[in-house]
Amino acid sequence: MGMVCLLACCCGCSGRPEGAVRLPIVRIDTVGVYGTPRTVQFPGCVRAAQEVNAAFKVGGTLRTIFAEEGEFVRRGAPLAALDARDYRLQAEAAEAEYKRVKAEAERVMALYADGAATPDAYDKARYGLQQITAKYENSRNQLADTEIRMPFDGYVQKRLFDPSTVVGAGMPVLTVVSAEAPEIEINIPGSEYVRRSEFDGFEAAFDFWPGKRIPLRLRSISPKANANQLYTLRLGVPADLRPLPSPGMNTMVTIVCRPSGAAQVAVPAVALFDDGDRTCVWICREDSTVVSREVRVERLQTGGEAVVGAGLAAGERIVTSGVHRLREGEKVAPLPGVTKTNVGGLL
Repeated sequence: MGMVCLLACCCGCSGRPEGAVRLPIVRIDTVGVYGTPRTVQFPGCVRAAQEVNAAFKVGGTLRTIFAEEGEFVRRGAPLAALDARDYRLQAEAAEAEYKRVKAEAERVMALYADGAATPDAYDKARYGLQQITAKYENSRNQLADTEIRMPFDGYVQKRLFDPSTVVGAGMPVLTVVSAEAPEIEINIPGSEYVRRSEFDGFEAAFDFWPGKRIPLRLRSISPKANANQLYTLRLGVPADLRPLPSPGMNTMVTIVCRPSGAAQVAVPAVALFDDGDRTCVWICREDSTVVSREVRVERLQTGGEAVVGAGLAAGERIVTSGVHRLREGEKVAPLPGVTKTNVGGLL
């Protein structure tokens, strides 16, 4: 008799309160954005922001080079000079002729103002003065052009001729590069050029800086392919980077691309169920009730995900287990998460 009473008590303690409703226990997941940004890599080379082949505008014998290779030179400082004797003589002769013609022209113009000179003489004097003025200015410019000055703050990269060499007008004598932050140049194929609107970021990596990635800024993209059918990108290096990479260094540039097309989301394929001719998922509301919603599935991935093109937004909560036994508006209980002390959910 005592055993019977004990069993009755045990049964009474283990039972649920009369009228209690057992809620379906389901797994709840959050909708995530599909895919990750695409990245592509291309080898690049560091280029000076400005590189100039300095040349004289006139020809002559190279007299002096004022700066050595690798030397820093301020903007406006002299770089090289020609033997200017002949140009100086031409300028002095032009100046003397200019002064003579100017004095004669001023005399004729004064007579014309007093009515003592003809209009023809006045025009001849005026045009003659304009002509000799232009000749005089040209001779002075040629004399000034016997010297090359630094176009910007920078360095002498290469000296192409030695003093006493006869050089022609426009023949490069020195190669100079600017001291400002350099650029990185890469070449991309046409398949990436047509997708350039997706470019979202650029990073450079150098062998001498292991693990360091330098953010770059796009400066220009060549609109025309070169002989190798590649398009040139010029990328700016941060001016505050120290030390600055030097022109000629090799690097690897990573281009981060935004996903193309409309934003898509991904859900576990087990969250999908058919409702007639519709494909749906269960949306879990704040009050733990579920409602069905039609979605448009773009494709199924091999990893068990379904890419959804319409009907869902990232961040929404959906049911991902037991979807075929739920009813519209039914209240559910979320499956408890696995604690650190219950690895594998075995307890």
